[in-house]
Amino acid sequence: MNSSPLTISLQTAFVSTAFSFVLGMLLARWRLTARAPWGSIVDGVMVLPVALPPTVVGLGLLILLGPASIVGEFVEILFTWPATIVASFVVSFPLMYLTTRAALEQVDKSLIDLARTYGYSEQRILWRVMLPLAWPGVATGLLFAFVRALGEFGATLMIAGNIPGKTQTLPLAIFFAVEAGELGEALFLAGLSSALAVLVVLALSRIRTSA
Repeated sequence: MNSSPLTISLQTAFVSTAFSFVLGMLLARWRLTARAPWGSIVDGVMVLPVALPPTVVGLGLLILLGPASIVGEFVEILFTWPATIVASFVVSFPLMYLTTRAALEQVDKSLIDLARTYGYSEQRILWRVMLPLAWPGVATGLLFAFVRALGEFGATLMIAGNIPGKTQTLPLAIFFAVEAGELGEALFLAGLSSALAVLVVLALSRIRTSA
């Protein structure tokens, strides 16, 4: 079944953000507890997709997931809908990770120690103690990651292509509508993107006022 660019974008952003949430929480907690000397290298790698141009990120993913790679030998993901998720996840995850780590750092350490005295496991401390206390910051990270995933263009085009009804997200649809001279279609899609952005801004404002 073919889907609209809006549907594809929302589905991609939701799935990508869900992965970013779980992995961001786990990695941020690990960085706060581990004393690995190469932890700063991990942070650098996490930030890299934000610093690099999206097309460079896309080229890296193209090489990593291509048929000549180890991954590509077992999984055919290029130019499929899952490829849009991979691209969105890679470029949006750093925002989730960095924001979540900063939020978890603000949690009162005495409350964590108290939870340990009650026999809480480290995983239970993370999800039942730290997450509720750090929720405003974590929620902000979720929204940042979601918006970044919605707006992803370069890396998506490189590894997922522009297949209408399959991998054509809103940014891709807008670009190719303009290229085809369909200004009305482009403006309509741009309006949808703007409406989504306004909703996210309102959500951020609500989080800040309730924090």
